[in-house]
Amino acid sequence: MAELSTPHRRWTPARLDVRLKLALLCTASLASLQMQLYGLLGLLLPFALLAIARRASLGARIRELRWVFWILALVFAARALFTEGAPLVSLGPVAVTRQGLQEAVNACLRLALMFVLGGVFIGLTPTGEIKAAVQWYLRPIPGVPAARVATMLGLIARFIPVIFAEAARTSEAQRARLGDRRRSPVGRLATFGLPLVRRIVLSADRLALAMEARCYSELRTEPELAARGRDFLAFGLGLAMLAVALAV
Repeated sequence: MAELSTPHRRWTPARLDVRLKLALLCTASLASLQMQLYGLLGLLLPFALLAIARRASLGARIRELRWVFWILALVFAARALFTEGAPLVSLGPVAVTRQGLQEAVNACLRLALMFVLGGVFIGLTPTGEIKAAVQWYLRPIPGVPAARVATMLGLIARFIPVIFAEAARTSEAQRARLGDRRRSPVGRLATFGLPLVRRIVLSADRLALAMEARCYSELRTEPELAARGRDFLAFGLGLAMLAVALAV
């Protein structure tokens, strides 16, 4: 009987070795602290387009990301109103300054870049590979339970789509009960936040019971991690992109 050949899968950036992807993500997070407007935009725009193109596999819709926009709005207001500099618009005891607007835009772009990069990384990387990569990095450190920490981080990554789904269901239930028509923002936050937290805690409790019932152990067969020439080439190109973003 002739052997069945394994179909060759075309290499894409999503298939980059997870250890190199994680290293690029951490490097981009640190480098973004020193980037300015054009560098941040040069990194954010292509990854935002990638996230929009792969929104089905990322498991999140724009309506479910409203809390991200609220965080960005609060950060923008705080930086714009409370950064010293040349005032542009005075609002009583506070003023919007030119330096404040620059800092506000840069801070929001940095946060948006981290949200997008983190979402693309989690959405396009299997949870088992993330766990294996974290464990690989932590294993040489003495005194650190690498398997346990990697398991916790893997569960956190797995729970992010669950949180989005629970937020969507809670929002729909709130609208069905006309909770979104409350005038008080505190009341709207309470009617949305408390049920959401309860749903998340119950989901975590069910997951813990399921893992215990299946005799889950940290000693598991990990996925094979192998970096090849194309992976290192893509890693080098990623570092070059970060260097260019830092220079502009």
